[in-house]
Amino acid sequence: MIDLVSGRVLQQHDLPEKCFGEGLTDWGSDLIQLTWQSHVGFVYDRFSFRLLRTFAYSWEGWGLTHDRQHLILSDGSSVLHLLDPSTFKDAGKISVTDHGQPVRDLNELEYIHGEIYANIWQADRIARISPATGKVLAWIDLSGLRPAEVRQNGNAVLNGIAYDSQRDRLLLPENCGPGSMRSGLFQWSRMRDRRYASSFNCAF
Repeated sequence: MIDLVSGRVLQQHDLPEKCFGEGLTDWGSDLIQLTWQSHVGFVYDRFSFRLLRTFAYSWEGWGLTHDRQHLILSDGSSVLHLLDPSTFKDAGKISVTDHGQPVRDLNELEYIHGEIYANIWQADRIARISPATGKVLAWIDLSGLRPAEVRQNGNAVLNGIAYDSQRDRLLLPENCGPGSMRSGLFQWSRMRDRRYASSFNCAF
């Protein structure tokens, strides 16, 4: 847990050394977290971060979000996997396309106003996806958010999405290399008036 004003870490839970933590979402009073290649997920109490249980899944774990019925998991391909949030069993899939072509490297996910938002690994853009058809409805272009000197850093990539429902805004973490992360608040209106609002640094 991070303070959005200062970037200070308020609360954390460390994974086993063999696990590389990836997508995280809430479900009721739980937090559900994926791991990249360990094929194991973790369920925590969302307030204390106490580990409640683990579960297995078949794919790599990249991003995780949910609608009202299912968890939605990305594995870096063009396919999003649906999981039953009680049993974590496979409940279907969504093949994501743009003008008939698969959209690969789907990374972190958020479910916002009935659409799936997916950032594309190592690309400055976010796809807005129809859950019903898998078609890309629109793209959010983030190329103007980062200064040229930052974009030249091969380790600095936009690597996540977090949605603040109270303020209707996106928080976009930028991975700046081992042990550090810079985050910017990307705020937009329903009329697609987008702007860069603020940023903070977080070292860990």
